[in-house]
Amino acid sequence: MEPTPPPLPPPSPLEGPQRGGWPAPGPYTSPGIPYAAGPYAGAPGAVPYGPPPRTTNGLAVASLVSGIVCCLPPLGLVLGLVALPRIRKRDQRGKGLAVVGIVLSAVSCLLLVAGLVTGGFSSAWSDFKEGVDEASRSKSPFSLRTGQCFSDDGKLGEYTEEVTIVDCDRPHEGEVTGGFKLTGIDKWPGEDAIDRVAEQRCETVNAAYALDTWAVPEDLWVYYYLPSSESWRFGDRTVTCAYATEKKPFSGSVRSDATTLTLDQERFLRAVNPIETVMYREPEDDPDEDFAGNRAWSGEMLAAIDTARADLGKHSWTGVPEAPVAELRTGLDAASKQWRELAAATDADAYWDAYDAAWEALPDSAAARTALGLTGTPPEGEGTSA
Repeated sequence: MEPTPPPLPPPSPLEGPQRGGWPAPGPYTSPGIPYAAGPYAGAPGAVPYGPPPRTTNGLAVASLVSGIVCCLPPLGLVLGLVALPRIRKRDQRGKGLAVVGIVLSAVSCLLLVAGLVTGGFSSAWSDFKEGVDEASRSKSPFSLRTGQCFSDDGKLGEYTEEVTIVDCDRPHEGEVTGGFKLTGIDKWPGEDAIDRVAEQRCETVNAAYALDTWAVPEDLWVYYYLPSSESWRFGDRTVTCAYATEKKPFSGSVRSDATTLTLDQERFLRAVNPIETVMYREPEDDPDEDFAGNRAWSGEMLAAIDTARADLGKHSWTGVPEAPVAELRTGLDAASKQWRELAAATDADAYWDAYDAAWEALPDSAAARTALGLTGTPPEGEGTSA
């Protein structure tokens, strides 16, 4: 018979689990629940137990922002009033923010109502729109279009980068008469070369734009914007022509072309205007110094007078009284004889003998112009001849 082993001693509570049994309960555990490690209260890194932190109410923040921005005053007022009871119930922060938002929004609402009642809001909105409109009118000189009136933000005669387009009924410094592009030139020719071309061609453009020359104020002159050497490199070849003044701004448009004139008015002006154009080309030197030049000019005047007389006779004046036009033609007949004598002068003395009579023979076209509905009074300082 085998000996029986002695019984095992009872396990110590500090030893591991018994073979085939449940783990012994240990501190901070219960039977069947594994141990979870973590910081203990009072140990380094432990978080003491207490109430959760207070949060800031979002509606209170929104109320303050709306009150400051003032874009929607009622919204800030409503948000603040809704936020206050929620802050009390939830023990949140933001009461001061809500109160400030309510106050600012209430003030904005009062100002809005006062503005609507007194018209101040409407006036402010009108001023705002006017400012936006004014900004949209500021343009480069090279973006100007025929018929636009403008004020030069710099000084006329100096290089400028910006002009302001204004209504032609308002005071302005210039009116665009047209423009053209420089062609056949690849390399920058220099400002003087462009200036010579622009002066000649813009005179023609201006003459076609304002056929009723007597309606053009005497202090207006041919003006133009030229490409600069810098803009030329970027392909700018545009010359903008205008009538402009350096003196007191003028009001109203000087435009009188086929778009604004009747057929009778246009035919009349195209017939008589060449006389005025040649008149201004009289040589600066008198016949004693430049007889040939003066005699050639008198021949040009004779040709302009004869052409005007013939053109006035070709047109049938159906819409206006014919008598004033017929009277003007009779006057041109007499003037033609005197200018023919001047153009035939053989020397300076003979030229001087016929000079005054030729000028005095030029008829006054005021009656015919008035009958046609055109300007009947020439600009100050101008004669009343055709």
